[in-house]
Amino acid sequence: MKRLKTLEINGFKSFQKKTVLDFQVPIVCIVGPNGSGKSNVVEAVRFVLGEQSMKSMRGKQGADLIFKGSKNLPKSSRAYVSIYFNNSDKVFKLPDEEGKNASLGYDTVSISREVYPDGVNKYILNGGEARLKDVNSLLSSVNIGSSGHHIISQGEADRILSVNPKERKEMVEDALGLKIYQYKIRETERKLERTGENMKEVAMLRKENAPHLRFLQKQMEKAEKARDMRVELLSLYKEYLKKESAYLEKESGELTAEKRRISSELEVLRKKIAGTEEKNISEEENMKELGALERRSAELRKAKGELERKLGRLEGILEMEKERAKTAGESRVLSPEAAEEAIREIDFLLEEADGLETLSEIRAVLERMRSVMDDLRRQSGPEQKPDDGKMEELEKSRKEISEEIEKMAEEEEEAANKAEELRKENREKLEKLREAEKERFGLRMKEQELSSALELLSVREENLVREKGDFENEIREGAPLVGQEIMSYKHSSADGEDGREYREEMRKKIERIKIKLEDAGAGGAEIEKEFKEATERDQFLEKEMEDLSESIKSLEALMADLKNKIDLEFKEGIKKINAEFQKFFELMFGGGTASLKVVVENRNKNRRNAEEEEEEIAEEEEESEPEQGIEISVSLPHKKVRELHALSGGERSLTSIALLFAMSQVNPPPFLILDETDAALDEANSRKYGDMLEKLSSRSQLIVVTHNRETMSRAGILYGVTIGGDGGSKLLSVKFDEAVAIAK
Repeated sequence: MKRLKTLEINGFKSFQKKTVLDFQVPIVCIVGPNGSGKSNVVEAVRFVLGEQSMKSMRGKQGADLIFKGSKNLPKSSRAYVSIYFNNSDKVFKLPDEEGKNASLGYDTVSISREVYPDGVNKYILNGGEARLKDVNSLLSSVNIGSSGHHIISQGEADRILSVNPKERKEMVEDALGLKIYQYKIRETERKLERTGENMKEVAMLRKENAPHLRFLQKQMEKAEKARDMRVELLSLYKEYLKKESAYLEKESGELTAEKRRISSELEVLRKKIAGTEEKNISEEENMKELGALERRSAELRKAKGELERKLGRLEGILEMEKERAKTAGESRVLSPEAAEEAIREIDFLLEEADGLETLSEIRAVLERMRSVMDDLRRQSGPEQKPDDGKMEELEKSRKEISEEIEKMAEEEEEAANKAEELRKENREKLEKLREAEKERFGLRMKEQELSSALELLSVREENLVREKGDFENEIREGAPLVGQEIMSYKHSSADGEDGREYREEMRKKIERIKIKLEDAGAGGAEIEKEFKEATERDQFLEKEMEDLSESIKSLEALMADLKNKIDLEFKEGIKKINAEFQKFFELMFGGGTASLKVVVENRNKNRRNAEEEEEEIAEEEEESEPEQGIEISVSLPHKKVRELHALSGGERSLTSIALLFAMSQVNPPPFLILDETDAALDEANSRKYGDMLEKLSSRSQLIVVTHNRETMSRAGILYGVTIGGDGGSKLLSVKFDEAVAIAK
């Protein structure tokens, strides 16, 4: 399949204008005079395929690749080259995210590269910006290696003979398409190195995380105990709050009903008490009237007694006057009756004075006693002749006093009768009053009992308010500990209100657990979350370590597999190259032998200076590892020449061409660029060279820069490069038939 389709050049070196080369034939020749820019076509291919060496493109920096302008053409703002490949069979591949090669799903693959005056490069793959690494990986999938073995210039043809065995081996590996494996090995080594560093980092992270994880583990143990306590606490809360709620509800109902009952009884009782007090008022009025009558009776008795005493004295005086009239002129002797009467009078007055308080009253009594004493003196003195006028006066006074006494007696009797009636009435009323007082006392006692009961209810209400507050406070305190599920006590299946002692014991248990939870510390959820995160992180790191360890094993196995594959393919490739090398060598020289041989040399893995060697005398000898290279062995026909340095310039050229062509046949790239590799050939060898080109073109497209007419005759398209009058390179194309005519 013709893989290479077209090449576009714009602003690159001498190509100021856009130039397109079509490669739809097996062999394309590019011709032109020296200085016309034909080699710039080759360098444009090197450039777009990712060449990094400015020297190989005859420049010092990126700006040197941009058209610098001429007398008639302005300088370009950038150099731009694009190359197009046929990918209808999807052989171009790129590594996917897992590192496996995946086919690129385009029928045409385009690679572009731009360079700007500041040296900035940009790679574009099918219209999207890409990395150089991606470009190299893509090209490696079709045997276009980074060593550029698919581009052979006149000077580089001899390079494979002049390099050292190690470098020659690298060129052969590149030609065999092993570079992609070596690239993978280097990638694997870098991955191994990164993986090792990652393992150290992960191990360090686990080590750093371990103390904190242990701390969190202990905290989690506490948190788990706290969680168990919370479960127990919630269970206790459900039962306790259910019972306490039932108790409070029951107590509230009972208190309300009891208070309503007692208040109603008190209201009725106080109305009864008010009624008995009205009766007492009427009874007290009767007692006041009786008291007034008794006081009046006492006053009448007192006044009557005084009048009776006065009457007695008058009667005694009258009696004495009568006796004196009988015994006028005789000495008088006090009669026993008179003396006894006088003594009684004095005793009465003394008794009366004993009950007095004021001085004026006492003086009045003393005056009366003096009057009694005067009467006694008169009665015991010498008898005088009675005075008739005095007798009449005394008799008159006696009569008046007797009438007054009689009147007072009547009034006294009347008052006594009325008092007796009142007393009788009052006795009856008093009996009723006592009954009423007894009833009132009973009512008062009942009122006091009810008031005390009401006060007790108030105390119970205060206690109930406090208990309700404690109940609500318990819920508020419990919610942060067990969550809002604490309210599920309302739907608890626990029995209702129990005895106070049982509930109090439950409350004490709750308080003990709350204290333990406070000692355990808050933030159980935070600790659990942090422990979970730390554990997950440690498990992740552990898994990461396992994955990294597995990755290392996998990478080491991959490296071993790649190295084994390289070794096998390299050995197999050498055999194939030797077979082709021999054919081409015989064709070029008409016989002889040529082959490649793998050689092994030892090199010191470590080098130490003399001072280090002295310090490490006791250590083991330095290790050495084998290093492979390739040597070329040739034997010309009819000559004894076997060493490369003994070959002539033409012989070296033919040998190098034979080897390069042989290498390209083993693992053919999609195209080969031969830049004046036939310059040193004579006519006979040019024909042989032409024959080899036709043989090579069956497996790879050939782009040949040449001055050789024989070579030109083998081309399907002949591109001529010239410098136009404007100072820029121009391209002319000639078809196969025209090319043959020109060549002849």
